[in-house]
Amino acid sequence: MKTRKVTETTGPTSLMEVVRYFSDPDVCLDWMVKTRWPKGVTCPRCSSANVGFLKNDRRWKCYAKHADGSPQKFSAKVGTIFEDSPIGLDKWFVAIWLLGNCKNGISSYEIARDVKVTQKTAWFMLQRIRKAMQRGSFEKIGGEVEADETFVGGKARNMHAWKRTKKITGTGGEGKEIVLGLLERETGKVRVKHIGDRKKKTLQGEVKANVEKGADVFTDDLASYTGLDAEYVHGVVNHAEKYVEGRIHTNGLENFWSLLKRSIKGTY
Repeated sequence: MKTRKVTETTGPTSLMEVVRYFSDPDVCLDWMVKTRWPKGVTCPRCSSANVGFLKNDRRWKCYAKHADGSPQKFSAKVGTIFEDSPIGLDKWFVAIWLLGNCKNGISSYEIARDVKVTQKTAWFMLQRIRKAMQRGSFEKIGGEVEADETFVGGKARNMHAWKRTKKITGTGGEGKEIVLGLLERETGKVRVKHIGDRKKKTLQGEVKANVEKGADVFTDDLASYTGLDAEYVHGVVNHAEKYVEGRIHTNGLENFWSLLKRSIKGTY
């Protein structure tokens, strides 16, 4: 069988390729530089392009004067989640690949075993990677969008009797937390938010804050979504009758909720 060659364009696509490709420190540094500074290295402190590479230090020196007195020498890690970390980029890149490709999530204990670090270090790495993966964008999503909410919380049968009596005071989602999800089908991006209730004002407020006007919004027949057709092309599917009607369904988000809960119950 012919082995696929990893290049700067294709990049590694499997765990074995990731480990092999980033085992060389020079490859790690080169990948980091090309990803961070595609138009050429600039100083992360003053943005000057007047910099020179110090081969022996594997760092750069900025020749522009820093009025604030900040250091003129810098590494590729400065200003990133890798800054002040003695962990090599080879281990960081493997951890990033694992977190991004394990659908059910991955625990700090698994990372610790796989990249040969302590559990405490692995937890630290995962916290930084997750923070970097958050999309704090002001741009709204559009096109075809699915909206759905779910309840997150422990099952009553798995609780101690005293805790079950305290937390479970009703049926359904009673005693659980409500999470709203919005899925942009074209990109596969999902936005989730913890909400206090499923009232019309709350749900429609979040939809309007995150979805462009005129987009196709697909929901179930929860009464709180009634009225979205004033600003959106609102498609509704009644799950008591069917789950799919042409393009109208929330199966994408249902799959996302399944993976989320599976990772919480099975991985974490």
